Amino acid sequence: MTAPDPMAEIRASFFVECEELLEALHDGLHALETETGDSETIHVVFRAVHSIKGGAGAFGLDHMVRFSHRYETVLDAVRDARLAVTTNLLNLFFRAADHLADIVRAAREDAEFPVESSAALLSELDAQAAGSRPSEEPADVDFAPVPLSLDFEDDPETEYDAALNHFQIVFIPEPELFETGNDVPHILAALADLGELDVKCDTSRIPTLDQLAAEAVYLSWSISIRTVVDEAEIASIFEFVEGLCELQILPVGAGAPTSDPTDTGTAAEPTSAGAVLAPLPEPAASAPPRDTAKKTVVRVDIERVERLVNLVGELVINQAMLSQSMQSAGLSPHSDAMNGLEEFQRLTRDIQDSVMMIRAQPVKSLFQRMSRIVRETSASVSKDVRLITDGDTTEVDKTVIERLADPLTHMIRNAVDHGIERPEDRLAIGKPRQGSVRLSASHRSGRVVIDVSDDGSGIDRPRVLQIARDKGLIPADAHLTEAEIDNLLFMPGFSTSSSVSDLSGRGVGMDVVRTAIHALGGRITISSEPGHGTLFSISLPLTLAVLDGMVVDVAGETLVLPLSAVSETLTLTDANVEMLSPGRSVVRSRGAFLPLLDLGALLGYRGPGDSYVDRIALLLTLEDEVNVALMVDEIHDQRQVVIKGLDDSFYRAPGIAAATILGDGQIALILDPADIVVHANTAGAITATQQKLEARA
Repeated sequence: MTAPDPMAEIRASFFVECEELLEALHDGLHALETETGDSETIHVVFRAVHSIKGGAGAFGLDHMVRFSHRYETVLDAVRDARLAVTTNLLNLFFRAADHLADIVRAAREDAEFPVESSAALLSELDAQAAGSRPSEEPADVDFAPVPLSLDFEDDPETEYDAALNHFQIVFIPEPELFETGNDVPHILAALADLGELDVKCDTSRIPTLDQLAAEAVYLSWSISIRTVVDEAEIASIFEFVEGLCELQILPVGAGAPTSDPTDTGTAAEPTSAGAVLAPLPEPAASAPPRDTAKKTVVRVDIERVERLVNLVGELVINQAMLSQSMQSAGLSPHSDAMNGLEEFQRLTRDIQDSVMMIRAQPVKSLFQRMSRIVRETSASVSKDVRLITDGDTTEVDKTVIERLADPLTHMIRNAVDHGIERPEDRLAIGKPRQGSVRLSASHRSGRVVIDVSDDGSGIDRPRVLQIARDKGLIPADAHLTEAEIDNLLFMPGFSTSSSVSDLSGRGVGMDVVRTAIHALGGRITISSEPGHGTLFSISLPLTLAVLDGMVVDVAGETLVLPLSAVSETLTLTDANVEMLSPGRSVVRSRGAFLPLLDLGALLGYRGPGDSYVDRIALLLTLEDEVNVALMVDEIHDQRQVVIKGLDDSFYRAPGIAAATILGDGQIALILDPADIVVHANTAGAITATQQKLEARA
């Protein structure tokens, strides 16, 4: 059996850290763009790029090192106020950040680096750097490590230019530093980029060969640096090894360490550039535990999390089986066994909620990807559009986030290409030249709602209606409401583009988006005001693993409906049911009439009935504000069920979302109420009923 490669794990950790650094980079750039950042923001942006460069050097990723080095050169000019932050410069920084993300992705997947794209961006970065460079500086900005002076002997102290900052650094690595793939030469090379360096290595602690421990660290360094940067910038070099070494950075003449950094009994005096560190205590066989007061994060492979979720799901199923068995045994509800079972149910629910929280992630990373889509799409159609995000800390199941990327990308491109007017057209009608697309997320009634809106021209309903008639999607004499016209955008093959481009015109439109959202158990609705923009609202379940459901019986079949869709239940009587025509009935509830749908007939379990008296109706309130009554034969109970997805080989029957295993081992289908209503409306049941109600009114 081949042993796992430790460097592969370290490399994987580096790319995870790169994702975090890229997120910090985008956050900083957005803060600069919206003028919500302060003087520290540009330092955060610079350190993110600089840290990526430092880690890339440790793995020999030269292309990543070269690009990030040229990128941070321009950022450094902004940080030193040699270059002003303008809209064009921020656009360049955003494009460079996007490209750096592409380079990181290519390195992680061992793919080819986008060299051609890099060349174009590097030319723009170099032009900005050249414009900010003082006249006495050389024009060459190509990355090349600065030679270091590694001297193991004492040298006389060097006289330093008073105009430069002079720092003395004591650097003592711990064994864990090398176990994580870091190395001292790369750190010293990064320091050499900041100024003139004088490095002394203390070798006095190296034992004889017979006493040498392979994993122990015997070397330490005393580093003297003369530079124009401040202490914070020097400290940023050591960000990747924070907590993996002992580090002191002190300005010479202002409390620099003595030649013995372990001596705390005397006042500190400035140390000469050639001072050698005094002998340190011999390294212990195992280092003492570090201070764990600060918050720690454990990175876990997603496969392990998925296995934990599946095991907890099985625990819920077995808990339901145990509960049903004890009820069938006729135990008293007040017995010790039943009381213990209730406590077991509560603990099971708490465990499941905790596991779901592990899988939950903020939508921030997804929203950042959409920011890039807006920039690239607006550039391709010559429009000025910005993305405004809100609620990016809203947490959703990781699976939902991953599967939302494609439909959101299509919707964002659609908003920029079709929704936002051209700059000259916006100015002509009194709108700002720059259009905006807003992307927001929030939690509502146990679901997550994501809205995509724009301030464009809105839906041209007469044109949409005419296109649908021309394509034969609706009858020529059809009379549709505004909502029905808007929903034509979701029909397969529908497109408002008159020509084929890279973005639109191929007939692959919003129907793909709706299909993807429905596959997630969600719904999408449209609202539009001509001249003021369009809003697409997506409602999704928080997780794809569990569901609070109502277990019902229909024609001898056991089914589960999402409890969140059921607003009320009632028993049907002659007083609250009125038949308009055979197969067309309504339910009177709280002064309103609701279309009554026979669930058994809709699913094909039985034919339409003549009488609904003494049956049970579930009053459903759906996301698109459609209210209907769904007739069932019996309600068993309410319980939490584990969602089991149906294999692709199964027929996708309308109204069926998934399946579950009940406490008695029986398999029950999980229904999609909104899809049932849509299917019934397609058959004309709801529309015909509503038309008769309107005619009678």
